[in-house]
Amino acid sequence: MPGMTLPTPVLETERLTLRPFTVEDSDDLFALQSDPFVLRYWDSPPWGERSRVDRFLDGCRRMAEEGSGARVVVERTSDRAFVGWCTFNGWNPELRSASLGYCLAQAAWGHGYATEAARALLGWAYDALDLNRVQAEADTRNAASARVLEKLGFVREGTLREDCVVDGVVSDSWVYGLLRRDWAGSQGPRHPDRGGRSE
Repeated sequence: MPGMTLPTPVLETERLTLRPFTVEDSDDLFALQSDPFVLRYWDSPPWGERSRVDRFLDGCRRMAEEGSGARVVVERTSDRAFVGWCTFNGWNPELRSASLGYCLAQAAWGHGYATEAARALLGWAYDALDLNRVQAEADTRNAASARVLEKLGFVREGTLREDCVVDGVVSDSWVYGLLRRDWAGSQGPRHPDRGGRSE
């Protein structure tokens, strides 16, 4: 573990603000994480108890204090609406690696918010830390999440067979990786069809 604090960033994009969680986000967070439709491809069941909110917020603080990552609220700048959250975690300075994850409310789907938020957090992470690789996983049934990762330059590297069992449902996950050199290349002139593998 890094053994140092890692202040949670505040980031601005064209439409979004990424910022640390506060207790004022509790109701929105619980509504998101208890929605069975949003969580249908998640690696754990929807929340049933409000106590999960406190555990989540404690986890955010621990991440910052231990220097292991950052978890941020994704907020629409125009009306300060809670869109969801994005996380950069498991930072290992020796391996120069970390993981990316995100969860957005259903009303925010289809607007490119996940890609916009994740791109901002990745930019911060690659600039602030000496990263070489970021990993992400997506349920093989979740084509929308796979598209987000591929738009960001991630490469699908393999399949974890039957790695999740949630409420008795067994599912597979795709593993994606994004290397520093691929990230640097993807931030140049936009070539939407370059380098992407179709399904």
